[in-house]
Amino acid sequence: MADGDGLGEVTSAAASPPAPAPGLSPSLGWRERLRAGLAGTGASLWFVAGLGLLYALRVPLRLCENLAAVTVFLNSLTPKFYVALTGTSSLISGLIFIFEWWYFHKHGTSFIEQVSVSHLRPLMGGTESSISEPGSPSSNRESETSRQNLSECKVWRNPLNLFRGAEYRRYTWVTGKEPLTYYDMNLSAQDHQTFFTCDTDFLRPSDTVMQKAWRERNPPARIKAAYQALELNNDCATAYVLLAEEEATTIVDAERLFKQALKAGETIYRRSQQCQHQSPQHEAQLRRDTNVLVYIKRRLAMCARKLGRIREAVKIMRDLMKEFPPLTMLNIHENLLESLLELQAYADVQAVLAKYDDISLPKSAAICYTAALLKTRTVSDKFSPETASRRGLSTAEINAVEAIHRAVEFNPHVPKYLLEMKSLILPPEHILKRGDSEAIAYAFFHLQHWKRIEGALNLLQSFRMIPYPLEKGHLFYPYPSCTETADRELLPTFHHVSVYPKKELPFFIHFTAGLCSSTAMIALLTHQFPEIMGVFAKAVSMISRTCVEYL
Repeated sequence: MADGDGLGEVTSAAASPPAPAPGLSPSLGWRERLRAGLAGTGASLWFVAGLGLLYALRVPLRLCENLAAVTVFLNSLTPKFYVALTGTSSLISGLIFIFEWWYFHKHGTSFIEQVSVSHLRPLMGGTESSISEPGSPSSNRESETSRQNLSECKVWRNPLNLFRGAEYRRYTWVTGKEPLTYYDMNLSAQDHQTFFTCDTDFLRPSDTVMQKAWRERNPPARIKAAYQALELNNDCATAYVLLAEEEATTIVDAERLFKQALKAGETIYRRSQQCQHQSPQHEAQLRRDTNVLVYIKRRLAMCARKLGRIREAVKIMRDLMKEFPPLTMLNIHENLLESLLELQAYADVQAVLAKYDDISLPKSAAICYTAALLKTRTVSDKFSPETASRRGLSTAEINAVEAIHRAVEFNPHVPKYLLEMKSLILPPEHILKRGDSEAIAYAFFHLQHWKRIEGALNLLQSFRMIPYPLEKGHLFYPYPSCTETADRELLPTFHHVSVYPKKELPFFIHFTAGLCSSTAMIALLTHQFPEIMGVFAKAVSMISRTCVEYL
């Protein structure tokens, strides 16, 4: 049975209008058919008309005499001229080739093709035929595809994001590299303003200060504002949260500040519960205080997980999921899955998957690959490609391979990191589902779990057996084309972004490379063998002159 999720899988596609058969098209009027026929034959008619005009004017324009003069001029040129000409052509085409190569790797497209489509095609009337009527089936399919791409390219908060002060900043101190991009940090600032502020902040001076702090771009200014808020109110929970996230340089210090935030946050939360029915503003304040309390408890659970107190972390996460079930958008179950895998409590992991690996819920790399890991665990220790090729796959092995294929189809970037074919970096604070950023975030925490199960990574090699290309889609919608652009915004510049499907080099890169190589070879041959190349040039000119005289 095909799985489905909020990202849009095959099952939701059943509700879309059926596409017309390949050989059929919507009925067109005679004007549209005439316009389409003229657009298709216009180029060939202009070409034939140009040749006819050139032939008719060959005598008035004295084409034969002019071409003969050009031939005489070319015969008088020395080999040094040809060396200079071909050498200059090779240099220019080489520079164009280098620029095209750089532009393709930076933007994923050819500069020459982009300019041709953007500027030259409209001048030649190439856009009229591509315009569809607003109510036509093609426009409906295009709008549906665009809506699907927008939903699949939505950026999500990384449920396992690291601590800025204790982890990201320490990495910067050691390596001198910034692991977070401005775009990623800007998204986090928007999240903080959404979670930790509300319309009633003006009622409490400390919350007013923190509202400005979350909007501040400079980290020292944010930390200074947090201390100002604590001076106004020693029980300002969001101020402790900011200090724990950004000022604490160790996980121990972060946990200490989060415990202070928890004490203040619980007091404010109980107070908001008592006043929630007084006005809509009080309800908004309760939602904000709920977000703050859930965030604090979740980060405390992550601190306990990092400090080795895994059972304590699991208990906090389970209590959170029971106390606040509507907040499934925070994906706390992914934190729980990772902690349970560390405890090797595979039965509990299966129970969590049974609840969240549902056809109606959004999928993620953590869900798909953890399900594959559990099925792989039952057969990986005895699996051998040689034995399987002789006797065939058992039912359990088929289930494991299909689970791996399902996971790879959802996110094809993950196996490169699990098989250590590509180096890992620190995961960003936001991820794009099915993208390279999600693959990094998953492999950063789950690689150790795959290594712990003997033979699991060997069985993962079966992802190479998946029929190419994956973007046709089998269990999920076809792989979206917008992931590369979003991942380049989320991931640092020193990381080489994984692109799927792998793009083929544009025609103009091959063309400029061939032109550069051929002209360089001609220049070298002319320089080394001027007599032979001179005879060759004269022969070419004589042949062209004979053709002109024949005409």
